[in-house]
Amino acid sequence: MFIDKEKSEMSKRRVVITGLGAVTPLGNNVQELWANLLQGKNGVGPITRFDAGAFTTRIAAEVKDFDPMPWLDAKEASRMDRCTQFGIVAAEQALQDAGVKPRVQPGEQGNADAEVILDRARVGVIIGSGIGGLETTAANCQTLFTRGPHNVSPLMIPRMIPNITSGIVAIRYGFRGPNYCTVSACASANHSIIGAVHSIVLSEADMVITGGTEAAIIPLGVAGFAKMRALSRRNDEPARASRPFDRERDGFIMGEGAGILVLEELEHALARKANIYAEVLGVGMSADAYDLTAPDPDGVGAWLAMIRALNSGDISLEEVDYINAHGTSTSLNDPIETRAIKRLFGARAHDIPVSSTKSMIGHLLGAAGGVELIATALSVAQGMIHPTRNYEFPDDDCDLDYVPEGARQHPIRVALSNAFGFGGHNATIAVGAYRQ
Repeated sequence: MFIDKEKSEMSKRRVVITGLGAVTPLGNNVQELWANLLQGKNGVGPITRFDAGAFTTRIAAEVKDFDPMPWLDAKEASRMDRCTQFGIVAAEQALQDAGVKPRVQPGEQGNADAEVILDRARVGVIIGSGIGGLETTAANCQTLFTRGPHNVSPLMIPRMIPNITSGIVAIRYGFRGPNYCTVSACASANHSIIGAVHSIVLSEADMVITGGTEAAIIPLGVAGFAKMRALSRRNDEPARASRPFDRERDGFIMGEGAGILVLEELEHALARKANIYAEVLGVGMSADAYDLTAPDPDGVGAWLAMIRALNSGDISLEEVDYINAHGTSTSLNDPIETRAIKRLFGARAHDIPVSSTKSMIGHLLGAAGGVELIATALSVAQGMIHPTRNYEFPDDDCDLDYVPEGARQHPIRVALSNAFGFGGHNATIAVGAYRQ
């Protein structure tokens, strides 16, 4: 069934996950997020960041009680869009979790004994965002049209550009490895993570801070997605609005936040005595080449991304024990992703648990894949799968095991994390438990 039987280059330099950081609608750190996901809690509610009374969709999955001050000083925070603040805070958490030395101070050369193992010239930063600093863009457009060009902020450009989060992390730590941002809609974080894997496998870096960040819950962002009729209008029942694979689904819920991981070459991680959550075993990418927003109805693009991830890690179909689905709660994505899974795994597809993180935190757009890979890595590490919330009414086109009953204990050899974006961008990451 595999397209390519050749042994993957992935086996030459192994990549492991050694740090996790998250800012999400279900908690502003990984511990809170994971505990709430296992409990099947709801992160969706009425929009509070602006008056949404005139909008057809008035609900979203907002980050709550976010305070960047423990991580950023007031001046730093004022120079960043909310999108960047999320990414920096999650990156700081991930680096701290990975046991990386605190950031360099002005004038520091980074030559202390602790730097013998961590060569900052070989640490990269690749953090994706589907939209970037949309709040900054919208605010400065309003200023331009109402007050004129001389009143536009001189910080507009560095606050709005999607790549600035990667740049700031590198500046704060003195990391001089590969540094860029991927922008591929809802596949942005997964593409960033895949870029990080490639940098390590190709020996361009020994460590890469990667993932995604997004903050688009502003009037312009909600209006744009609502006009596409992509969003749920279940305004009176926000806790039941995000319902991936359920027959009564009516659109996705906008979310915001960041999910950042530290990826590291195995021998480098072992030399540091780093904690290893999971190993990245394979990665796969594809294009639907079909439509601006609709996925290929046959699921060929999603199937290709998954099978390429398995091929790249020389992983058999029988080894896959869990899939963290893209699972958006939209009429098109859910049955098409289901179709792709069934096409790949055949009859065994019904024996593989599939769950959607978006059922609880909404769709974090360019940050979704980062948060979802964190959840997938923790599932592998702990042998626990979080549920798909709100799966109440089976759909004939969505007939897999979506774990509706609550968290499930389940040993996992290999797990897949899917991300599919507008424009037909598909990216799948395969992870498993680290074994010597």
